[in-house]
Amino acid sequence: MSEESLLTTVSIEGPLSMSLPPKEEFSEWYNEVLRTAEIMDVRYPVKGMYVWHPFGFELKDRVYDELKAGLRSTGHDEAMFPLLIPRTELMKEGEHIADFEKEVFWVDRAGVDELEEPLALRPTSETAIYPMFRLWIRSHTDLPLKVFQVVNTFRYETEHTRPLIRLREITSFKEAHTAHASAGEAEAQVDEALGVYGEFFESIGVPFTVTRRPSWDKFPGAEYTYAFDTLMPNGRTLQIGTVHNLGENFAETFDVTFEDEDGEQRHVHQTCYGISERCVAAVIGVHGDDNGLRLPWSVAPVQVAVVPILFAGSEEEVMEACLDVEERLDEEGIRVELDDSDDRPGEKFFRWELRGAPVRIEIGPRDLESDCAKLVSREGEETAVPLEGVVERVQAVASEYDGRLFDEAAANLEDELVKADTIEGARGIVGRGVAVVGWCGEDGCGKSLEEQLNGDLLGALSDREGSGECIGCGSGARVAAAVARTY
Repeated sequence: MSEESLLTTVSIEGPLSMSLPPKEEFSEWYNEVLRTAEIMDVRYPVKGMYVWHPFGFELKDRVYDELKAGLRSTGHDEAMFPLLIPRTELMKEGEHIADFEKEVFWVDRAGVDELEEPLALRPTSETAIYPMFRLWIRSHTDLPLKVFQVVNTFRYETEHTRPLIRLREITSFKEAHTAHASAGEAEAQVDEALGVYGEFFESIGVPFTVTRRPSWDKFPGAEYTYAFDTLMPNGRTLQIGTVHNLGENFAETFDVTFEDEDGEQRHVHQTCYGISERCVAAVIGVHGDDNGLRLPWSVAPVQVAVVPILFAGSEEEVMEACLDVEERLDEEGIRVELDDSDDRPGEKFFRWELRGAPVRIEIGPRDLESDCAKLVSREGEETAVPLEGVVERVQAVASEYDGRLFDEAAANLEDELVKADTIEGARGIVGRGVAVVGWCGEDGCGKSLEEQLNGDLLGALSDREGSGECIGCGSGARVAAAVARTY
């Protein structure tokens, strides 16, 4: 796309084409959308730490409201645990801390005084939460215990940092932690968590794959890990959620026990699962287009933007009609904003396309002559609607908007999940999509596949069965595995 085609003259006749890089240049497009749509400001003077703009923060909050609703509906209670973790607690679980040790930020002074024991800024909260579980859980009647929190976590990320995707301060890490009386109950909790996450991602229009991660990529200290991934426009997958069965590993380390019905002391079985603001990055990357954001109705900070088209002599009449439409939409619980700024109409069209408002309503003197308003969808479809029927028409759009957005994105993901029967065939897929390959399930073979394909073996796809031969070693394929390049 030429530079000339990206920039057009502001006109009241139609929307301004945004001066964004085309989405096919995804890295540049992504950074520019975060800046111009005011999602995040990257100029904070600490590498890998960014500032939420108010608009971006509201988008994030609405996304997390969807997530919290799913957790609360399944019996999870929200809690809050401290940011600082004593070194002795952090170091208790050897396998766990070994994976995080190089990423930990330490606090070793308070003012001018050196602390007796260094305190870690939490990289994740197992070692902060489970000492409290030990105090809270006494009997089988205290189980199951299911809590979650949304907190900042800190990891000294040494790779290339990227807003919302790879950070040193994860500002919105939702982590749930549960404790159960038996292994079977913990397994059932894993299934419930997978269901909650699946419904959440569908609610924000993000399609996904679910894989059981290979042993070398599971959460440290867990028995096994499931992960949700989506595909970004540059052909890389983005891990957007994880679910872990911890078994009794952490319970044994932190002595989390309960008295069973027979009066015996037993260790609890635990699970944990997390989602970060990568889910917001997924909404941006999966749905956006050359004109900016396309936000699901459920999470858009502004669902309807009302734009008055003003000419001398008609201002009062037009504004009166716009205010009436705004008031009626607001009464129905629709998030509406009347853009009464001094900007030209084309600049307002620019702004609301950029910010992903699902519907724009334009009202000018010509519309009033026919007692109508013009409804413009984020995709540019225009409809003339009688002013009295505006609310009903907007509600009709809302009822099908998110489903259509998800179906479109899901079809795109399915097109990029491509079966490959040979190493050479998989090489042609990895880097632009996800190669689905037969895998024997052996670690050595899996790691060899990663080297040969210059990608990451995400693990066994939960919705596909293995068949034929392993493309690595030629033995029978136990599972259908996904291989891709990742963030």
